[in-house]
Amino acid sequence: MIVQLISAYITDLIIGDPEFLPHPVRWMGKLIRFLDKKWNKGMGRMGKEESPRKTVNWFVRIKGMALTLVVVGITIALAYLSIEISKRIHPLLGTLVWIYVAYTTFAIKDLCVKARDILRELEKGSLVNARHRLSMIVGRDTQHLQRDEIIVATVESVAESTNDGVIAPLFYLILGGPVLAIAYRAINTLDSMVGYKNEKYMDFGWFSARLDDMANFIPARICGFLIPVSSFLLGKDFSSSFRIMLRDHKNHASPNSGIPEAAMAGALGIRLGGDTWYGGIFYKRPFMGEDKREIAAAMINSALVICIISSFLLMAMGIISHYQLSQIIFSADNNN
Repeated sequence: MIVQLISAYITDLIIGDPEFLPHPVRWMGKLIRFLDKKWNKGMGRMGKEESPRKTVNWFVRIKGMALTLVVVGITIALAYLSIEISKRIHPLLGTLVWIYVAYTTFAIKDLCVKARDILRELEKGSLVNARHRLSMIVGRDTQHLQRDEIIVATVESVAESTNDGVIAPLFYLILGGPVLAIAYRAINTLDSMVGYKNEKYMDFGWFSARLDDMANFIPARICGFLIPVSSFLLGKDFSSSFRIMLRDHKNHASPNSGIPEAAMAGALGIRLGGDTWYGGIFYKRPFMGEDKREIAAAMINSALVICIISSFLLMAMGIISHYQLSQIIFSADNNN
């Protein structure tokens, strides 16, 4: 498994997510959109978050649970059958399919490409293009953001994606192989598409959002440890990263996303969070971090490097744990 694990990780670093290559996450998105249209008849404003409604519509919640079970169930079944059938055809084919399924659960290269596209536009002085690029990776309104706000929003997205697109899928891949990792990706994709606290999705996306919170509980806290360690290795402010992660992570609406974002804010010496707009609705958000440094576009690149080093560290931990486990199994077999 160690060779497959490394191969899947390197494949994502090299290839990323090209449009021409079939990708399970895109298929998941199409299925979610189709079922959302068929099953969710709720109407409402499409802001990121609204005031909770007075009553709970359990019928709609049950349909939302069905959505989650169908999407995750189909994803697990297809991944498992693809690997098992390929193995029976030929062991090498089974290994290649294992690697392919595992590789599609990562988003390291894709995150780097999109964040650096924003950085490139900022360096050229094109705020209009930078806002457009940013709108492709965040849910907030970007059309009126200024340079510093674009940088902050990009760093926030990189920090959150360090967990969602890198650490969490890698954690589940190490723990249970590609089937468990792609099940996580299905849960996370559901949350990103229907897990909003607005009128349309308050009930329909409730189960998906809660399941995503549970799935990210452990990985987010691992990420909250790895970001300060990576900061230390890169000569950044690791003590502030750890301190602010502990102090400010609850300032985020998510029980998990605030952990990597607060840790990243401390590592870079800036404040993340703050007031923003979603779907034309203004939201007053508390800050995470401290204004120790002037905001600079190069911080986007620094956040990406921290993300990659964090993934290296978890990959190394996974390789060591699997090697030790294989040694234990080998010793037990010899003793028998």
